[in-house]
Amino acid sequence: MNKRTIPYISGDGVGPEVTTAMKLVLDAALSKACGGESQIEWLEVPAGQKAFDEYGTYLPDSTLEAFKEYHVGIKGPLTTPIGGGIRSLNVALRQGLDLYVCLRPVRWFRGVVSPVRYPENVDMVVFRENTEDIYAGIEWDSGTPEASRFYSFIHDELGVEKVRFPESSSFGVKPVSREGSERLIRAAFRYAITHDRKKVTLVHKGNIMKYTEGGFKRWGYALAEREFAEELSSGKLVVDDCITDAFLQNALLKPEAYSVIATMNLNGDYISDMLAAQVGGIGIAPGANINFETGNAIFEATHGTAPDIAGKNIVNPCSNILSGAMMLEHLGWNKAAELIYSALEKSFGEGYATADLARLMPEGKALGTKEFTEHLISLL
Repeated sequence: MNKRTIPYISGDGVGPEVTTAMKLVLDAALSKACGGESQIEWLEVPAGQKAFDEYGTYLPDSTLEAFKEYHVGIKGPLTTPIGGGIRSLNVALRQGLDLYVCLRPVRWFRGVVSPVRYPENVDMVVFRENTEDIYAGIEWDSGTPEASRFYSFIHDELGVEKVRFPESSSFGVKPVSREGSERLIRAAFRYAITHDRKKVTLVHKGNIMKYTEGGFKRWGYALAEREFAEELSSGKLVVDDCITDAFLQNALLKPEAYSVIATMNLNGDYISDMLAAQVGGIGIAPGANINFETGNAIFEATHGTAPDIAGKNIVNPCSNILSGAMMLEHLGWNKAAELIYSALEKSFGEGYATADLARLMPEGKALGTKEFTEHLISLL
């Protein structure tokens, strides 16, 4: 018996519904693929509003320790506390476990209606840096003593004259390090080689931010030449780069030109959601946060808590289900993951989906969250 303990966070809002669906589908897929020889032992760990109500904290230390002990886990969407405390629970998890890669594969499933003409040409994997850039959270509000001191320093000590309205300006700092950039880009290179995707595009705004985003580009090319020279010369790896605004246009006009994307945090936030929209929306967009050195990984639904529809049996569980399939692949249970992908494509192809997707299909047949989960399991 190959049994793996997987800690999971049920989540807030629609979280419990999509998490229940995910667990049912993964258990059924493993049972079908492995005949009972491989199983997941689910271990719920607290976070979010549920944790605050019970323990007085949104992220108990025991939750981080569980993810460290078992290395691989999954989570539903979490509410970000308002008015102080943790800046973002998702950020806290990523930084607490040093999950420096936000991995967002984007593909189209036959039957899903898309706003673009050829969604089948969208097949990319986004490596988004997860711990630096704006996620470092270094900023000062306008009118505060800290903002005034910061401005005085850059003006008086560094000679910065470009702040037009210093008295009313807020300030932010975006750190982009060579080490942080290299480990993200290295992971993208290795993924491209291992998965026979070959081409990695470094997406940046280095024409304007020459030392942060420009550094990301320079360090990426230098890393390729230093550590992947053989793969470059043999054609197993091709590296190019693209300015972010040009990439956003090109991803619409010629998405087939791109395969693996390596980029910084803010760029990756825009890019991954834009690409998800091209294949049907964030409701079917999976995601993972990974440290490839420690092996720590948290897979997650990429959408929010949607409290307005919570408990109404209408939420689309596919983001969490697909993230679960990614987790199965990460654990080496590829056959079970393929069963899930095939079942989803068959269901969508026949017009069966939750209402958000079915209403756009020519012969769409809307199912509730529970009914869609049951239908998916019947197709495995």
